Amino acid sequence: MGPVRPSMQELIAQRRRAGFVGRGAERGAFRTNFDFPPEDERHRFLFHVHGNAGVGKTFLVRELEQLAKEKGALTAYVDESVGSLPEAMAALSRQLGSQGARFKELERLLAAHRERRHEAEAAALATLDTEDGGPSAGSMAVARAGLVGLGMVPGVGPFAGALDAGQLAQGADRLRAGLSARLRSQEDVQLVLHPERVLTPVLLRELTDAAATAPWIVLFFDTYERTGPFLDGWLHETMTGDRHGTLPATVVVVTAGQRPFDTARWGAFADFMTDVPLGPFTEAEARGLLAAKGVVAEPVVEEVLRLTGGLPVLVSTLAEQRPTDPDDIGDPSATAVERFLKWEQDPVRRSAALACALPRQLDLDVFRAAVDCDDREADALFAWLRALPFVVDRGDRLRYHDLVREAMLRMQRSRSPRGWAEQHRSLARKFGAWRAEYETGREEFERWADERWRELRLAESYHLLCAQDPDALPDVLRDFTDACGTDDATAARWARVLLDAGRDGDAEPVARWGSELSHTLTEGGVPAALARLLSRADLDEPAQAHARVARGTALRRLGALEEALHEYDLAVDLGEALCASDLRAAGPGEAPHTPEPPTTPLSDLARAHRGRAYVRGQLHDYQAAIDDLDRALALEPDSPSAHSVRGEFHRALGHGDAALRDLDRGIALDPAHHFAWASRGALHLTRGDLRAARADLDRSLDLNPDYVWALVRRARVWRGLGDPARRLADLDRAVALQPDWPWSRCERGDALRNAGRIEEALRDYDHVLALDPDYASAHASRGAALAALGRHEEALTALDRALDLNPAYTWALCRRAETHLALGSEALALADADRACELGPDDEHAHAVRDRVRGDAG
Repeated sequence: MGPVRPSMQELIAQRRRAGFVGRGAERGAFRTNFDFPPEDERHRFLFHVHGNAGVGKTFLVRELEQLAKEKGALTAYVDESVGSLPEAMAALSRQLGSQGARFKELERLLAAHRERRHEAEAAALATLDTEDGGPSAGSMAVARAGLVGLGMVPGVGPFAGALDAGQLAQGADRLRAGLSARLRSQEDVQLVLHPERVLTPVLLRELTDAAATAPWIVLFFDTYERTGPFLDGWLHETMTGDRHGTLPATVVVVTAGQRPFDTARWGAFADFMTDVPLGPFTEAEARGLLAAKGVVAEPVVEEVLRLTGGLPVLVSTLAEQRPTDPDDIGDPSATAVERFLKWEQDPVRRSAALACALPRQLDLDVFRAAVDCDDREADALFAWLRALPFVVDRGDRLRYHDLVREAMLRMQRSRSPRGWAEQHRSLARKFGAWRAEYETGREEFERWADERWRELRLAESYHLLCAQDPDALPDVLRDFTDACGTDDATAARWARVLLDAGRDGDAEPVARWGSELSHTLTEGGVPAALARLLSRADLDEPAQAHARVARGTALRRLGALEEALHEYDLAVDLGEALCASDLRAAGPGEAPHTPEPPTTPLSDLARAHRGRAYVRGQLHDYQAAIDDLDRALALEPDSPSAHSVRGEFHRALGHGDAALRDLDRGIALDPAHHFAWASRGALHLTRGDLRAARADLDRSLDLNPDYVWALVRRARVWRGLGDPARRLADLDRAVALQPDWPWSRCERGDALRNAGRIEEALRDYDHVLALDPDYASAHASRGAALAALGRHEEALTALDRALDLNPAYTWALCRRAETHLALGSEALALADADRACELGPDDEHAHAVRDRVRGDAG
């Protein structure tokens, strides 16, 4: 076997690093810092790189990252792709984890933070006073003020003093009350209001563990002008104080942005940090870079220095092609790439350089879509493009430097508007084909949960907007409403694509929409952004119907069920009117025109009925929910989720045969839908078919091992099969996955009580009642546990409370009858036993208790 050859990517990286000219002092200072142990006064814990756009900050930061890796450091890089402190922590955790560090507890808390944040937004929505058209302007302002007052709107906190103090106080008080009702554990409240207080100690502990495995940990925070507003205060507190714990001494932090550090905040830290101001290349650095590329003719060098002002990205661009005559050089600040193309004689390379500026980012697949060449030539061209000085390489993706890309886009758009539009349409078709291929077999809710699908849809949308396709803006606004139903970050990305396409395509209406939606998202979150969308007079009726459905979905996911129901009602009314209009327009005997989803009114009407059904199900109005699903399935008969959910609602109402038909159909349409298998397993359990129940629940948990509902249902199967060990194992796992779900906690308490572990059972019941003081089953089970310990008076109090909450609770009546008997209150015991038999004439346990009470009363 011959020697192992390096990959193309490794060779490219080596060549680019070998050609890194300039910034020698900065690189040297950073490299030398690793020679000093943290205890040495010469060691620096923080480097801050700053300077204007185009001076090479990101390029230098990536070079410093490589130097750190050569010293054996674990590294992580964060840029403007994160929008909050928790997102930044998630990026650190993910990257350090890929290098062998373990951040399991931080990852768990970050997932919990995302869930609790949604619940908090629902609490804010619950404070709104609604009018016929939705939340009033005044109530929306109070809700927003509540979010600002509690520090939950990123970036707004410093300006809270400019807002109305009365609204801030009123909104904050109302939101605190809503949070206390929804978030019953103190950790959950802290995760929402002060996530840094919960997350930072865990991050520091796990960084300390990671520090034991490597000599250094280096954390890079790029584009600090964008991330600093939410990172700077936290970073300063974390590095200079011990409120949240301590950082390992072997951590080095590198920040890079356009502005210097705030001396008022960081001035006292000056002895422990290195300030790295970057300006244009000095004349010596620029000459050195030009000489390294063979550009030494003095008239050419002087012209490069004059035109570029030493801006590194422009000097590098001109140097790369080794001009030999001053006439070869134009104004690189306006058309840097055009100057580069002038020297490139290969027309294929010229075409590739231009075409690859059109996508916002590149990989080899996108390159092949943008450039018309065969596969063999594509590999060589991609390697050539990757090595260009203005191409930023982020591993799996490439992008042009902003200055160069903007100049190239402007040049192409002005030189050939028709060619510009056709190239974007071609890219849109390619991304659309990939998106259509990828979404095959996935329902709409699955698509929006999938990051790869979202990336493809965003790219397709960007290119359609740049081509100024007449349907692009309405379609992207419709997508924005669906993005709002996914999460805040996804909604922000859709607003961003409008901003980018509006700027790059010189389309003012598109840019205006992007600006308005981005601003509203920041100020008031998803509900406010959707309300803003619906307030536009130029939003046509089909778009309104789609937006109503999406707003209903967003509200439903936030837990604001009544508000969601109102939106779905409006969407159903509008959708029915649109469909009726289509039928009238089609004429007798003709099918209505139905465009491709998601633009068809029929599709939106089906979604509205499904969404309303889900809300009604959450409100336990199962028959109304079934009626909605009947209508949804009449419009879209092959929806597996609609069949499966209707089956579950039939099961909840005791319609066993109808439930089985629907669940069978749902599984046939989508055998990988874990919900349907679990629901059918629960149905078999209700019917006493334990073997079939176990098989279905096993299948559900094969598909989704963390499905807590199925774990609890299977625990009941184990109870029926007389296997207490497996019952308790499933319940232990369910509680570990979802520790604050009252049902699973209460079920585990019952399993512990039946196993004779009474004190442990009581702890579970107490936990449940701390979460939900009105949980009747927990009061009843707690009463039974107390009675088993001989604490009959306390047991009686617990059982009384259970029966106050549910007077027809036969099991609790039987337990209270036995408790009365133990206390010598025979008449009260007989009254409870008689009542239990009256409520459950076929309840063998109730009759047995009454017989025992009568016998003891003898």
